Amino acid sequence: MNLELQPLVSVVTPVYNTEKYLAECIESVLAQTYGNWEYVIVNNCSTDRSLEIAQRYAQQDARIRIHNNDEFLNQFQNWNHAMRQISPESKYCKVVHADDWLFPECLARMVEVAEANPSVGIVGAYRLDEDRVNLDGLPYPSTVIPGREICRLSLLGGPYVFGSPTSLLIRSDIIHSREAFYNESIIHADKEVCFDILQEHDFGFVHQVLTFTRRHNESVTSLTLRFNTRLLASFITFLRYGPVYLNEEEYEKRLEQVLENYYRFLARSVFELKEKDFWNYHRNELKKRGYPLSAVRLIKASFLELLNFGNTVGRVRRALERKKKQKTSQDDQKWDTVLSSIYSQES
Repeated sequence: MNLELQPLVSVVTPVYNTEKYLAECIESVLAQTYGNWEYVIVNNCSTDRSLEIAQRYAQQDARIRIHNNDEFLNQFQNWNHAMRQISPESKYCKVVHADDWLFPECLARMVEVAEANPSVGIVGAYRLDEDRVNLDGLPYPSTVIPGREICRLSLLGGPYVFGSPTSLLIRSDIIHSREAFYNESIIHADKEVCFDILQEHDFGFVHQVLTFTRRHNESVTSLTLRFNTRLLASFITFLRYGPVYLNEEEYEKRLEQVLENYYRFLARSVFELKEKDFWNYHRNELKKRGYPLSAVRLIKASFLELLNFGNTVGRVRRALERKKKQKTSQDDQKWDTVLSSIYSQES
């Protein structure tokens, strides 16, 4: 496609202390076969070399624009703030998180689907998720699926094709029409916004691996991993959008399945010896949604888990080993503190 005829794509990267992967991310944007893009890098008060790295690339390519936040914003505040920086002239927006990257044909292939199908509001594709390909499940060669149908299938346990913000291309006029693109009051708002948008738009899909997602394996103490907030987010999304996309019979049947799956997860957590804060978190969140933690359901689910005796014993053993390591680490830290105090007094 001739550059003059290509619609402008706003590529957006929110940045906070991501110097480890930022250069790789920027390089993937520079390597795009599609040429008419602007690249907005929003630095959220990074304390590492992230801003320096971004500025170095901006000096080399005029399409790169850096916005430096005056004050630190939390994750979704910054994501919304970043979306507001895109050009009014852009027709599409492509988010790429600073520790992810795009394959060279990503913009070209996604824009191609969107341009051919004006009803499409969001375009997705296969992604490389660390070392495996996912976001599959749609039959080849389907490129356009009614938004309400893909949301219905997803809520019924069918293919999940939305991924993360890096996985999607979004029409810019949808972003401009929303005061806040992401709902800052809920967890995993990047998933929720897809269900919201697709009430009125179709979903486009490219049967090609176009993005790469890096998992934050080093953040083992994060809220998401400690409490499995993604499962809770899926439950919240179902409660909110199930009545929108499903008929009454489908909703009631699927609700029971969703609750059963949730309690099987909680039952496994019993045998993983989860701490008090884990149980307080899920108890409080379930209560907020009108589904207080049920002892009867939990006991029933725990019994079903016990039937898989080998796996259950393995969970308990791993949990005990983890707790032992944690206690050893805490004891070592206490001794380090005591010894440091003694040495400082002697000196």
